[in-house]
Amino acid sequence: MMLRLKYEGIDLFAPPSRQILPRRIFWYVATIASCLLVIPYFSQFFFEIGKRWLYILLLSCCLSGALTPFIMWVAMRLEIVDVPGGRKIHERNTPLLGGLSIIFAFNASLFANMILDHQMLVVLAGGIVVAIVSVIDDWRDIPARWKLLVQLAVVAVMIREGIILDLFPSDTVWGFALDSFVTVIWIVGITNSMNFIDGMDGLAAGVAAIISMFLGIVAHQTGQPTMGWVAIAMLGSCLGFIPYNFGMKREAGIFLGDTGSTFIGFVLAAIAVKGEWAVTDNEIVSFSAPVLIFWILIFDMTYITVERIMTGKVRTFREWIDYVGKDHLHHRLYELLGDKRKVVLFIYFLCATLGISAIALRNARTIDSILLVGQAFLITVIISIIEYSGRRHH
Repeated sequence: MMLRLKYEGIDLFAPPSRQILPRRIFWYVATIASCLLVIPYFSQFFFEIGKRWLYILLLSCCLSGALTPFIMWVAMRLEIVDVPGGRKIHERNTPLLGGLSIIFAFNASLFANMILDHQMLVVLAGGIVVAIVSVIDDWRDIPARWKLLVQLAVVAVMIREGIILDLFPSDTVWGFALDSFVTVIWIVGITNSMNFIDGMDGLAAGVAAIISMFLGIVAHQTGQPTMGWVAIAMLGSCLGFIPYNFGMKREAGIFLGDTGSTFIGFVLAAIAVKGEWAVTDNEIVSFSAPVLIFWILIFDMTYITVERIMTGKVRTFREWIDYVGKDHLHHRLYELLGDKRKVVLFIYFLCATLGISAIALRNARTIDSILLVGQAFLITVIISIIEYSGRRHH
């Protein structure tokens, strides 16, 4: 008998007739593959041929793809949905909590391989705490300042456990204080920037997948297998979710919600802090790689902050936290291009272009890293000029 999950007569698996990869078929394949991959014989096979990363990728992707329809059903039954209106550009009630399938698939694929050290357990625990608060926010709404306080507390625990950027002399009080400050800004900023960019079908999940891929590549370049496996687990989890969240012919069937976007942003930002991203001991080169990989998120957060302050939209820190508007990169590009899918694909390619620059930093000199970061800045400035001029002309 064909398994069908419905809510108020809506088939949650039903794909559009012309969709290249029907969701129902994808679910069947992902479910069967998940059942096979958890059999010890198959996992052992991948380990013996030296393809642990491929096993993690396949397991996380299939688990995410198999679980997402059930999360859709639960979200609809509990009425945890995103209602159209305001700055939102979707046209119908859409279930949230899609991030739960990513969280489960990501953690399961890692724990199944028993590759976690103490600091990584701290990162995962911190991500789950942030996600729990976000689940409550998706369900009942929590003031932004309370979510921020939780994030700050979690980052403080991480710093105490030694997960901190090493940009300044660590044997001095001022060096430790500056490293701690930059770590807080980095993790909290990336976490919320990933949440902010989650405004179009497939955008946040796709950007997260691209970022994860490049983090994995650079981790491989620099001889950090554990960090690479973590990035691959996130890549697979996002890939398994995207077929339900992005389609060329119809709107998303489910959204990440704050649950997914904050968890993804937090974990990716944290592993960037935990990793060593250059072969040399040059701190500038080491920090430039993740800056380039995360550049889209950094640029979007910086742009809206400067623009809102200069235009008087926000005057205090509390107003900045609570402000909600349609001035993010994807909103501005939507006004110019007039098509959500074109905007999403445009940002995908832009994120990949900047990520490729990070790969070129292996064994790079300081001047090389500065030039590549400068190039990333110029690219986004050019795009901003084009989209601003286009909107004014329109």
